[in-house]
Amino acid sequence: MCGGRGTRLGGAVEKPLVPVRGVPMVERVAAALRESDAETVHAAVSPAAPATAEHVREMGLSAVETPGEGYVSDLTAALDSVGEPVVTVAADLPLLASEQVDGAIVESLGGGGCPRSVTVCVPADLKRRLGVSADTTFEREGEELAPTGLNVVAGGEDTVQLTCDDRLAVNVNRPSDLERAEEMCD
Repeated sequence: MCGGRGTRLGGAVEKPLVPVRGVPMVERVAAALRESDAETVHAAVSPAAPATAEHVREMGLSAVETPGEGYVSDLTAALDSVGEPVVTVAADLPLLASEQVDGAIVESLGGGGCPRSVTVCVPADLKRRLGVSADTTFEREGEELAPTGLNVVAGGEDTVQLTCDDRLAVNVNRPSDLERAEEMCD
C-alpha cells in the first residue's frame, strides 16, 4: 500500500519515496517482501502518488491502480485486483524484515483449513517507549494495541498477532518517526 501523499511528514516528496538512510521506504518494504515467502509483490498506488507509481514500475513491480479515496477504499480496490489471501504492508514500515512477513503468513495458516486474516499489532506502550506516533489504537484483552501496517487478508476468521518487535512499531508518519527510523536502521 503506497498511495499516500505524506502531508504529515511536511516534505515535498511523496511518502513512499521518503528515504530512510538514503533508500526510499517503498524500496525497503519491497526488498523485505521479495526476501519473504510471499509469492508476488504488487504495489497499490493512487493518483495522490504519481511519482511513486512510476518508481515502483521502474523497480519492476506490478502497480495496482487504486482510486486514492483513503486506505480502506484503496485496499478494497487492490484486493479486487489481486485476490485473497494476500499479505498487505504499508509503505511507511521501513524497518520491515522478511521474517516478520513470514511470521504473519505462518500465523494465517496456523488455524488449519482455510487461511485466516491476521492483523499484526504491537503494544501501544512500545510505540510510546520508542517515541513514535500511534495514530490508531484499540483495546484487546485489557491491553492497548496499535496495528503495525502488516496484515494478511484472507477468508476465515480474523486474528491478532501480537509482537514486541521494535522494528514493526515504527511507521513513519511524522518527522520524529523518520528520525527514529533512521536511528534504528541497520
